[in-house]
Amino acid sequence: QVQLVESGGGSVQAGGSLRLSCAASGGDTYGSYSMAWFRQAPGKGREVVASIDWAGTIRYADSVKGRFTISKDSAKNTLYLQMNSLKADDTAMYYCAAFIQGGEYKYWGQGTQVTVSS
Repeated sequence: QVQLVESGGGSVQAGGSLRLSCAASGGDTYGSYSMAWFRQAPGKGREVVASIDWAGTIRYADSVKGRFTISKDSAKNTLYLQMNSLKADDTAMYYCAAFIQGGEYKYWGQGTQVTVSS
């Protein structure tokens, strides 16, 4: 059973930066998993922010392109999301997800809150 634990959230002013981390444990083939960062703002649906698949292909939501960077350190079993030039619209709970099964991510973290004040 894979467990994901996010950290690095917090409160920051617009224009600031944060780096989220997602530590994975319990999996034998973590390095080959597709992984992603999602976010959900109050009253809104969950949306994918950035993803990195098993081959290393990276995709970003249009709203974060050029500002956010997803990366994975397989040796440390950790996924990162570097967030720069943060905007108030980036305020949300951010979740890490791993391993696509049946077209959906099977494993989820508990989330870390990001609040950006304008």
